[in-house]
Amino acid sequence: MRTLSYLFLTLLFFTSCNESKVIHKKQDMLISNITIIDVETGKLLENRNVIIDSGRIKGITIDKLNTNNFDTLIDGKAKYLMPGLAEMHAHIPPPTTSQERIEETLFLYLSNGVTTIRGMLGDPLHLDLRKQAHEGTLLSPRIYVSSPSLNGNSVKTKEEAVEKVTQYQKDGYDFLKIHPGIQRDVFDQAVETANKVGITFAGHVPVDVGVRHALESNYASIDHVDGFLEGLVPTSANVKADENGFFGYAFTPLADTTNIDELVALAKKHKVWIVPTQSLFERWFAPITADELLNQPEMKYMPKSTLEKWKTTKETSMQDESFSETQWKQFDDIRKQLIKKLQDNGHGILLGSDAPQLFNVPGFSIQHEVKGMQNAGLTSLEIIQSGTINPAKYFGALDEFGQVKEGLSADLIILDSNPLENLAALQQIEGVVVKGKWLSKQAIKEKLNSIAEHAAQN
Repeated sequence: MRTLSYLFLTLLFFTSCNESKVIHKKQDMLISNITIIDVETGKLLENRNVIIDSGRIKGITIDKLNTNNFDTLIDGKAKYLMPGLAEMHAHIPPPTTSQERIEETLFLYLSNGVTTIRGMLGDPLHLDLRKQAHEGTLLSPRIYVSSPSLNGNSVKTKEEAVEKVTQYQKDGYDFLKIHPGIQRDVFDQAVETANKVGITFAGHVPVDVGVRHALESNYASIDHVDGFLEGLVPTSANVKADENGFFGYAFTPLADTTNIDELVALAKKHKVWIVPTQSLFERWFAPITADELLNQPEMKYMPKSTLEKWKTTKETSMQDESFSETQWKQFDDIRKQLIKKLQDNGHGILLGSDAPQLFNVPGFSIQHEVKGMQNAGLTSLEIIQSGTINPAKYFGALDEFGQVKEGLSADLIILDSNPLENLAALQQIEGVVVKGKWLSKQAIKEKLNSIAEHAAQN
């Protein structure tokens, strides 16, 4: 009996020790005394302590905590915490790019608080990068990957549409990327097959398809507000659809803005998100010189060879005899009207800048996109939502990211001031948390310096 009692007490002792180790195991990180931005309501939650462990938000409390229980301590006093941003029209370098440059590009996104990217021109390499990012073996934003381009050259027949859509779904791509040139019957076959195998599609609106049919076909998102300006042209104008120019620019004088509400209603009815990429139209196709853009500070992070190509492309496009600043201003005004009404009465807006595209440096270009959304009349909260909670809704991932909420992935930005009062605060980053890993302001600066040095050599 005495022996049994001894064994019981011994077992109880070791069990208690093990439980004690679990209870008192150090957590990874504590962000203390910080103001959380509730991106759903716009409310500020002051003096919160945020516990992060194993890449997730384990708790949020106003209670005082023992700082000895944490490996990393971050003082959030007088600072603001919000979810990481999503770049919903991003590009990941192709496999011909060096591994070093790919990793640098992914870091450029992170350096501006972009912790989720939707890659819009997929490749099998990107599926592997997505896996590495998910497993935490690659310092990267969360990655969603489109299929390789479905366009007028890659998909010419219905049979090709069935074959490629089916294969891309089997390969594990997150969605299909639609590009210009697809004929309507082939497009319809691609949509039918996509619905059958269970994969969404997004991107451009082929001319032969038209924006109304595209909306009725239930795109997951239409990017660049593509096809909408063409959709404003009355049928009585009797134009040739393929003479629309750069995203409808050639039809600007013919556009009837009283038709905007009809298109916006269709977008809402069919639950089509819009990714404006307004910065593309305020930088590449806009009355600003290549030299002005090249003088912007973030250009030092891009290889010289890339900058030279950007300069040549822009100067060529601006020399087109059809371009005039007066018509561009009208074109830009119509786009802003569309964006504002699609926000107010459509299904919603997703933040995306099309980077790296001409003079859109990854990460940094999202700041230009924010300004473009402001110019279109969106509020600070609406713009923040377009880059946080809206992408989470889009991906059906509200239980994974998009808010500062217990249980969600620890993808966060710490800011020096309140972005609801001034969106320039999004450029004043104290640090970024990506899947629970802390990137301090100093660490980001040092890595950016290294990227700039490397870019100068290429």
